[in-house]
Amino acid sequence: MKLPLSALVLLTLPLSPVMAAQGTGTPVPTAPYLLPGAPTFDMSISGFREKFNLTNPSLPLNEFRAIESSPDKASLTRAASKINENLYASAALERGTLKIRSIQLTWLPIQGPEQKAAKAKALDYMAALIELFTPTLSQAQSQEKLNALLGAGKSKRYYTQNDGAIRYVVADNGEKGLTFAVEPIKLTLSETLEAGNK
Repeated sequence: MKLPLSALVLLTLPLSPVMAAQGTGTPVPTAPYLLPGAPTFDMSISGFREKFNLTNPSLPLNEFRAIESSPDKASLTRAASKINENLYASAALERGTLKIRSIQLTWLPIQGPEQKAAKAKALDYMAALIELFTPTLSQAQSQEKLNALLGAGKSKRYYTQNDGAIRYVVADNGEKGLTFAVEPIKLTLSETLEAGNK
């Protein structure tokens, strides 16, 4: 599967936030899921795709294919799936198990009359991603959550927000594109007890 260079660059932004900060003078820590022992979702990439397609028949995801030029291939496998000409899904997977450490959707803006519809489709995929990993949220609530996250991350090269056992990441590169990611986080004992008391 051939991806345009602009898509490949954007697909790596949430994977390597240090790259996003280069030249800005503002150091950004290494993405947490690149660290040894980073958590994974209890779901392989093929299981995720099957569940996503069953839940969202109008938003199909094609098969994910490994990206050969992964700088961290010793610990991770990176894979991508082209949805259409301006929307891609990508993932950082635990090597061996192919369980998901990070799943991203990247939208490359297009010019012209199709832009509004193309962005709306991208946002539908992003909201569906939230709903899949947080099934307690309805479709409307997932859309609201996405709008709040994108608003908070607007014009930021790397914005994160933790919500229970999930981390949301927004990389807003303006005219160059937008990446939205969902990642698992390890809860501490106090956070687990707090969540149980809610």
